[in-house]
Amino acid sequence: MPQLVLLRHGQSVWNRDDRFTGWTDVDLTPQGVEEAHRAAALLAGHDLGIDVCFTSLLTRAIRTLWVVLDDMRAMWLPVERHWRLNERHYGALQGLNKAEMREKAGAEQVHAWRRGFAVRPPALDEENETWPGYDRRYAGVPKAQLPRTESLADTVARVLPYWFMRIEPALMQGSTPLVVAHGNSLRGLIKHLDGIPDDDISGLEIPTGAPLLYEFDDSLKPRRSRYLD
Repeated sequence: MPQLVLLRHGQSVWNRDDRFTGWTDVDLTPQGVEEAHRAAALLAGHDLGIDVCFTSLLTRAIRTLWVVLDDMRAMWLPVERHWRLNERHYGALQGLNKAEMREKAGAEQVHAWRRGFAVRPPALDEENETWPGYDRRYAGVPKAQLPRTESLADTVARVLPYWFMRIEPALMQGSTPLVVAHGNSLRGLIKHLDGIPDDDISGLEIPTGAPLLYEFDDSLKPRRSRYLD
């Protein structure tokens, strides 16, 4: 039975500080590291036979994967890092405190920016030094594909080609992949796997550091999914 594990990174510094994070490369908090250790213990306890790993180009996801693999004595497993698994890009909101933005722009507008499926936050100016085009980790990505802002719909459209190019083929070849990524990039995968409508996906909450196991039939249709405990 093909299996897949999805894992949102542990709590990050800006998760803790209630800031829009997006592609900003912040690290884990001590609590986030502990969440990664707990995830590793759960994965080891279920002996799933994970044999390939996928993650983003952002430190909080990479470090979560490092902790998991170290605890499982599986640092030797192959790991692919790709920008398509990055978090949703929150444009000019990145770094801003969510509570402060509710006071400034109104709770309804902030809710639309965060949860509206097709709503994009204000775009980041390409002259801004934080635009990904100035970061060498994205040097191989066509600049037209580097976002200045993204809706959840944009994020889904960015993530799914990587699913079809790399993760689904690994499943078809008999591997058990572990995907360590972010709240919104994982929402994109879950939306696809579970066929969740556009109007419903924004309400899906994915806890940090909680491994989500999918089991598939032989045609790679999900049979069931559950958080490990």
